[in-house]
Amino acid sequence: MRKTRVFGVFVLFLGLIAATSCSEFRKLQKSTDWNAKYQAALAYYEEEEYYKAGTLLDQVLPVIKGTVDGEKATFYRAYSYYHQKQYILSASYFGDFARVYSRSEWAVEASYMEAYSLYLQSPDYNLDQQSTYAAINAFQVFLNRNPYTDYTEDANKMIDEMQQKLEKKAYENAKHYHKLERWEAARVAFETFEKEFPDSKLNEDVKYLAVDAEFSYAQQSIRAKQKERYDKTIELYQELVDEYPESKYIKEAEKIYIESVRELEKLSI
Repeated sequence: MRKTRVFGVFVLFLGLIAATSCSEFRKLQKSTDWNAKYQAALAYYEEEEYYKAGTLLDQVLPVIKGTVDGEKATFYRAYSYYHQKQYILSASYFGDFARVYSRSEWAVEASYMEAYSLYLQSPDYNLDQQSTYAAINAFQVFLNRNPYTDYTEDANKMIDEMQQKLEKKAYENAKHYHKLERWEAARVAFETFEKEFPDSKLNEDVKYLAVDAEFSYAQQSIRAKQKERYDKTIELYQELVDEYPESKYIKEAEKIYIESVRELEKLSI
């Protein structure tokens, strides 16, 4: 029983501290003393109370922007939102900082953190990749402007990682067209994949699937279009053989090639 009472008193004590802290924060929000808000914001930041720090910095920045204090406040505000995992806002604020305070000792870090915040927003490969493209672009801009920094290696690794994600999405999209037997869309998607990802390890698979898609497209076409599409099938087959003479798909591709030649012979009669 005694332990229960002690615990109850302790919980009540913590509640009073929290209520007092909250009350102080509310007073600061309503205060017109920008310096008190600014100092409190820095203190909250050091205590890792990032919501409170960011809220107060939002309020004081219109007053102190462009000053020495404004530089620090802008930088800390960006990190306040970053630590709250509000990466769209942190990317925007880090970017603003890097542009407004381009000569700051924190400018390079802010530019990197803009790109890194966007990277953290990049979703799984099967979702919309707008954030991924934005992150890659931001990292490339960062590296062009700052080619030799402590961030260079990590930036390049993240670009490679995101490129692989885009590669996987493009490949799966093309295969999806193939699975749905949308042959023309599949063949175009496979050719686009090769152009966008010329060094991909998946290009052998893509070459064969393009041959198969074009052949199937030719089979389903009206007679007037078949010659052109069987010719295209043979062209794609020859590209596969030239680039991958030892391909695991050679036997299957040869069957398609032979059948395409036969169909062309029939059409010429």
